[in-house]
Amino acid sequence: MQLESAPTEKRYEKPEGERRGLIIVNTGDGKGKSTAAFGLALRAHGRGKAVKIFQFMKVPTARFGEHRTFEKLGIPIEGLGDGFSWKSQDLEHSAQLARDGWEKARAAILSGEHFLVVLDEITYPLIYGWLPLDGVLQTLRERPKDVHVCLTGRRCPPEIIELADTVTEMQMVKHAFKAGVPAQRGIED
Repeated sequence: MQLESAPTEKRYEKPEGERRGLIIVNTGDGKGKSTAAFGLALRAHGRGKAVKIFQFMKVPTARFGEHRTFEKLGIPIEGLGDGFSWKSQDLEHSAQLARDGWEKARAAILSGEHFLVVLDEITYPLIYGWLPLDGVLQTLRERPKDVHVCLTGRRCPPEIIELADTVTEMQMVKHAFKAGVPAQRGIED
């Protein structure tokens, strides 16, 4: 490790632009995309802001750690899918669930009732062709000016990345799963 001196002066000027809702994307092959989005949700909720989380691949009855915590905190989280596509018995049904879920998410975004709307794992129904990209882009462009939207998932379409204000690409450097260690409850659920 190379040591460096702690900065003694601020390295940037404070932006003077208008505060407005942001489009935030967490993408890439590394872990942490959803976790980062959930951190934003907790931060907003902690400031008394209305938050809504939609999970495009999770089933409505999912009871992962985030569901249990958000339920206790009063943060609405809704599973819209039927799980991993490779476990699906009917991919057309999975696609229809995504389309129906998108209508709910779209309405939540356009209503202006939420400070932050999280679209967790939305990239998958987009890249599978289950959702029309143009409709998602149009909704993001037409949302009320103070509504923040965070989108997560691998291989985010470049059109969304172009439109976004902040994009973070999670890069896998090392992963326990590759070494044969199974997923750990409370870490990866």
